[in-house]
Order: sequence, then structure tokens, then C-alpha cells
Amino acid sequence: MTARKIVLIGAGSASFTQGLVADIILTGDAWDLHLVDVNPENLAVAHGVVQRMLAARPASIQVTATSDRRAALPGADAVVTTFGVGGRRAWELDVFIPRQQGIFQPVGDSVMPGGISRAMRQVPLAVAIARDVAELCPDAVFVNYANPMSAITRAIRKATGVNVLGLCHGVVHVQAFLAKMAGLPVHETAMSYIGVNHCTWITEFRHNGHNAWPQIDAILAQEPPAHPKPGMVLTGVTPFSWELYQLYGAFPAVLDRHVTEFYPALCRESAYYGMTLGVDAFSFEGTIANGDANFAKMAALARGDAELDPKVFAHAPGEHEQLVTILDCLAGKEQGIFSVNLPNQGRLPNVPDDAILEGNTYIDENGVRVLSVGDVPLALCDQIARRAAITELTVDAALCGDPNLMAQAIIADGAIVRPQAALALAQELLKAQSEHLAQVY
Repeated sequence: MTARKIVLIGAGSASFTQGLVADIILTGDAWDLHLVDVNPENLAVAHGVVQRMLAARPASIQVTATSDRRAALPGADAVVTTFGVGGRRAWELDVFIPRQQGIFQPVGDSVMPGGISRAMRQVPLAVAIARDVAELCPDAVFVNYANPMSAITRAIRKATGVNVLGLCHGVVHVQAFLAKMAGLPVHETAMSYIGVNHCTWITEFRHNGHNAWPQIDAILAQEPPAHPKPGMVLTGVTPFSWELYQLYGAFPAVLDRHVTEFYPALCRESAYYGMTLGVDAFSFEGTIANGDANFAKMAALARGDAELDPKVFAHAPGEHEQLVTILDCLAGKEQGIFSVNLPNQGRLPNVPDDAILEGNTYIDENGVRVLSVGDVPLALCDQIARRAAITELTVDAALCGDPNLMAQAIIADGAIVRPQAALALAQELLKAQSEHLAQVY
């Protein structure tokens, strides 16, 4: 059996690497896995974790760790990007600097000033990787998981023309969230959805082909949505998303922690049900602390100072969870419907065809095809079109490093309305991230 070659760029995302390796071990197939990361410590941790996993569950997997992606790419069957330029320390600056202007983000990886700042670092590297893919392994399946998803996948296509699939597990998890709420087996449910990553609108929720929204409505009538408790990082308590559902008849993925950032008026002090996002609700510091703690656990595992949890070999949920299945579909082993970020291709008539939307996609050995979503409320179409325009501004700013274009994106996004204030914030963010931006501009 010929081994399939998969190159993981950003392997220092050790939890993703662990989940992916567990999945490829479970296939029983032969794999040639190349771990790529420019941070030596992150690469060593990822490699160490993989070695521990293979010692516990031997498999036909050859592993190579390298900081040179161009050495790894030739002959790749699949290339997967999960990188984060500057890591969590740079991410903190994306969020903490806008806080000084009274802008509070619970995540800061996709939209608003934090997401736009992240794009300035991420987009140039994504485009450089795509150019290498086009040169060294043009037939590879190219999958991006890095954020900001919409900006990265749009920039790759705009600057290089390379066919990239953007994957995120958010919609899948919201399907499980709705099914559990309604008391339904998730495998018996189906959805129609369209939007931009981290604010994707579920327009239909079905159980065995029948409308399941009435079951959700009955539950909401008996038990109105609660508010999150102060300090919680991740929670299924999501009152704003339910308000949107009751207004539009469509439910947004991925719940309040992400969705609130698409409504910047909520990202002010005490504006979220009397709480401040990122501080009292969905603590950003808590997210960072959890990330640091998880990486420390991975490092201990890699060193041999901690035992490997055998549960890792169960098909645990995580960002990685659809990847191997999609690769099998493209190889003709399976077929299915997945949530993928791809160009609009006419699904929403008021949105440019090349705008990146997250929606239903059918994948089999013949390739990837977007599916029609049916009728979408006009108000949501307008929101999606506006978001596509903001993404385009962000991409243009990130492709050239222009602070004026960055300021235009910040104003269009809505957290700041005064041009001089937006430009000052853009310049401050660029200065704070200069050590990372110097590598790409």
C-alpha cells in the first residue's frame, strides 16, 4: 500500500496535531506525515507527542519533523495549515491594544480590530505557502484551518488562484448542540446554512427530513435562554444568538462567544447583558490561560513526564475531526456533506461570486461542489454581503501592509467610526506586531 503524504504546517498547534494523528492511526492506512513549524520548541513538542502516540499504538506512519516547508511539500497528497504567526503572545496584543480604546473582544481572531490585526500577520504567510504549494505539489488537496478563515482563504485565491478548502468545526458542533437541546440523535438531523466563518446562519434544521425548529421553539417557550456566568470561557449559554434566531428564524453558528463580535456595539464595556465581553463573559484571559496550560501538558507528554491518555485514540471532537473523512471522500472511499469555506458561486445573488462563504458542500471522488441553500432572509443576505466587503478590505490591507487600508477595514467593521482614531489604532497595532510583520512585508 502506497503511503499518503500529508504535510502539516503549523504543527506546533499540538492539540490539533494530536487529534489528527489519532485519526490517521485509526484509519489503519499507511501515511507519510511531515510536521512543519518554524518555532523549534513547538516543533519538538509536536514531534514528541506523535512519537509517544505511535509508541502506544504502533501504526504504519512515517514521521518527519522540519522547519523547512519547501523541503516537506514535494509529492504531498494533502497540505494542511494551522499556523498562528506570533502565537498566543501576539494574539494577546490583538485584543489588549483595542481594549485601551474601550473595544472588548472575547476572541479577536476573525473580525473587528483584533481579527484585522491578526490578518495582517497571517495573510502574507498563507499566500507564501500557497505559492509553494502551486510550485511544489500542485495536485495536493490544500486545506486551511488558520484564522481569520474568511480573509486567509480569500487572499489565497485572490493572490495565487490556488484552490484551497477552508475548514472549521464550528457548524458541526452547533448541529450537535441543537440536536442535544431537542433530544434528537445528531446523526438523524440535517441542516442548511450559509454565512461567513464564525457567523454562519443555519436556515433549516431537520430531523429525518422534517422541520425540527418547532421542537426548539417549544423548549425555548418553556425555558428561556439563560445568561452566561461571569468568568466562563466556553459555554453553551448563548442568549444573544437565541435573540437573533427569534428575530430572523435562523440560528447563528458559532454561538455568542464568536457571534457577538459581528455586532461591535456589544463589544463595549457592560454592553452584553450588563457584562463586558472578553472580561466578565467569555474571558479572553481564560482562553489564553487554557491554551498555555494545554501546551504545557503537551510538552510534558512529549518529554515523557506525563502519561498518554488512551482516550486520545477515540474519535474525539476537535478542529481536525472532518479532515481524514474529507480526504477519503476525495479518494473515492466515501461521500458526504460538509461545512466548507469556498467562493459563493452564485448561492447568494447579492454577494460577489468570489466572496468566501461557509456553507453546505458535497464531496466525493469527483471533487467539491457547493450546494444551494434556498431562500435566505433579505436582512441576512445584506449582513453577509457587508461582511464579504469588509473581508475584501482586510485582504487588500494585509496583502500590502497598508495602514490606511487597515484603517478603512476597521471603520467598515464598525467598532470605530472616526478616521483618525481608526488610523491611530491601525498604526499602533502594526507597531506592536512589527517583529512578526517584518518577516512578511
